[in-house]
Amino acid sequence: MQALNIGQASEASGVSAKMIRHYESIGLIPPAHRTESGYRLYGESDVHTLQFIRNARDLGFSIPQIGTLLELWNDRGRPSAEVKRLACAHIDELDEKIRGLQAMKATLEQLASHCHGDHRPDCPILSGLATPGMGTRGLAEHTCNG
Repeated sequence: MQALNIGQASEASGVSAKMIRHYESIGLIPPAHRTESGYRLYGESDVHTLQFIRNARDLGFSIPQIGTLLELWNDRGRPSAEVKRLACAHIDELDEKIRGLQAMKATLEQLASHCHGDHRPDCPILSGLATPGMGTRGLAEHTCNG
């Protein structure tokens, strides 16, 4: 594979040029080789690393977690238990986010079910949002369809 400029590396990896520069600036990927005129050049391994990062971001891993995953990925002698530990911790984080989203949805459904959605100005949704501590109190689920 010949050296790719940042646009070509972006297209090949599915990571925007802006994010490639960002990942380089925070040390997630090593600085790119440069031409005499200063253009960044990327090789096959760089594109592979960018694809790895994109896949990890698609799964919701944070930048620090991705840094750890990259270290483990590059360490051929790593114990897979470390990788599994990190993945399981992330699953726990996702479960917590899901519970939070479900509580938000239930609260909003509760508010929406009490709104007539007509020409009258009174609106339980706005009243609920203005209520201190309304948040996600785990109200019973209702649908917007009736």
